[in-house]
Amino acid sequence: MSKPDFPIRTRRLTLRPFTLDDHAALQSWQSRPDVVRYLYGDVRTPEDTSERLARDMSVTWPEKEGENLALAVEKDGEVIGEVVLKYRSEAHRQGEVGYTFHPDHHGNGYATEAAAAMIDLGFKNLGLHRIVASCDAFNEPSWRVMERLGMRREAHFRHNEIFKGAWGEELIYAILEDEWHRMADSPWGPGGA
Repeated sequence: MSKPDFPIRTRRLTLRPFTLDDHAALQSWQSRPDVVRYLYGDVRTPEDTSERLARDMSVTWPEKEGENLALAVEKDGEVIGEVVLKYRSEAHRQGEVGYTFHPDHHGNGYATEAAAAMIDLGFKNLGLHRIVASCDAFNEPSWRVMERLGMRREAHFRHNEIFKGAWGEELIYAILEDEWHRMADSPWGPGGA
């Protein structure tokens, strides 16, 4: 395992650890009902965002199972979203990637570009073997990102839990380390992010 040098630069984006100065940007999308519609929990108050920001800032690299690396995603100096790499299992070398972006920046490929960088970190720097991602089955833009990343749909859980007062459905996607490295010529694979 080797902690990368931050910031991480992709073709159009900069990924870096959160700072206290990012509170307003984080709150700008975490306080929106349309953003939290498919996420656990409700809209966040400024106090909720402060707690979340402190938690995110406390992990600068996932050293052990259960830790999450959350990075701010900047476009031209503006924080437009966040990406997360969760260290799920040390013994089985498993991780999970996630992303949330301000709706003003949807539809530009930023989530795909940022998530690709996190997947690359997971395989190259954290030594993971398998990375998963999940989303609400009705969140088509999210699962489309997973498919653009070359992830394979492995499950569609129907009525697997009560989510925000109704039966929810969840999609699970995954990609293996060797599959990711074979995608070197892909625009989102290791060489294209």
